[in-house]
Amino acid sequence: MHALLVLLLVTLCFQSALDASDWPQFLGPTRNGVYDGPGLLEHWPSSGPPVTWQKAIGHGFSGPVVADHKLILFHRLGDEETIDCLDAHTSKSIWKFAYPTTYQDDFGFDDGPRATPCVSGNRLYTFGAQGMLHCLDLTSGKKLWGIDLKTEFQAENGFFGMACSPLVEGNTVLLNIGGAKGAGIVALDAATGKLLWKTSDDEASYSSPIAATIGGQRLVLFLTRNGFIAADPLNGRICFQYPWHSRNRTSVNAATPLVLGDTVFISACYGTGALLLRIHDQELEKIWSGDDLLSNHYATCIEKDGFLYGIHGRTDPGYNPGPKLRCVDIKSRKLVWETDGIGAATLTLAGNRLLILKESGELVEAPALPEGFRPTNHAQILHSQVRAFPALADGFFYARSKDQLICVDLNKKE
Repeated sequence: MHALLVLLLVTLCFQSALDASDWPQFLGPTRNGVYDGPGLLEHWPSSGPPVTWQKAIGHGFSGPVVADHKLILFHRLGDEETIDCLDAHTSKSIWKFAYPTTYQDDFGFDDGPRATPCVSGNRLYTFGAQGMLHCLDLTSGKKLWGIDLKTEFQAENGFFGMACSPLVEGNTVLLNIGGAKGAGIVALDAATGKLLWKTSDDEASYSSPIAATIGGQRLVLFLTRNGFIAADPLNGRICFQYPWHSRNRTSVNAATPLVLGDTVFISACYGTGALLLRIHDQELEKIWSGDDLLSNHYATCIEKDGFLYGIHGRTDPGYNPGPKLRCVDIKSRKLVWETDGIGAATLTLAGNRLLILKESGELVEAPALPEGFRPTNHAQILHSQVRAFPALADGFFYARSKDQLICVDLNKKE
């Protein structure tokens, strides 16, 4: 019996190590942009870290995900939204699934999917720009079920199509779709696609949800177009709600809520700004708010040792003043440092190091330290229009631009 228990413990630890090396959903395993896999290369060659492979791809802002050594790319090829399953280390095709789409971006930016896929167990979930939600078998690519959420719940396209990255919580798939008749947020059975519950009349935002246990209570957290919602994942009961949106109709809420102990940090642009809420004793308390500290346009912040790192300000081309990379002390609500020259970018945390992927395609590494911005490595890995969030799995960094997907080897060499 003792031997069996030891074997079980070793197996569980090994499985945990494998899971930690994956990047199975938007913003990674814990949905907060934090990587907990093997150590990374400390000093990059002058030519940049080794490129394992690179390939041409279709349109879209959907980020890559990696699970079980498989990379999932969700993109548009011609008149089809296409899901490609590739060997993560070689880019060799394993399977492909595609379905027709007629989506056209009203502003002419891009007609591809926006939402990042989610892998849970051996199931893969994708949500297209036109509202098609699919569940596929990860091993074979076989369609298990699909539902047109836009038609089913009379949801609107919004400014830039439907963009919520699916969240799987237990046996439930959750999305903010902005549907009619109380279907702002929907929860579907992960195995069948059957509606379990719906809640809220809020319109959809471009933010994706996160699940967390706060004060012993399991919650799913959303930043809708109208503001913050915390709901019970079992029945959709809204436990907490806080309005947080711009007075400007032509605006978006896009950053994902960030859970910090018993507090939740949310942020938006367009004069809205940042907000820190505390959930305590079944009550919601505002700790502080303001538009002068860390107003996220699109990219979600990173937290490290009580400090937030993120892009402050509008990232529209030519907008003045331009965005700045900032470090903020959460507790004291003070700006610690800021720097120009980064522009629009996404941030990933690996240990105590920030990996900053700029919209220009430059990858910058810097310590996540309040003493100042001191970049240690940089490399031009892609060309312009890099808007999708990257994936970091098993020491390999995966990123996409409007037409290229790249795998960069950041593994620490022995």
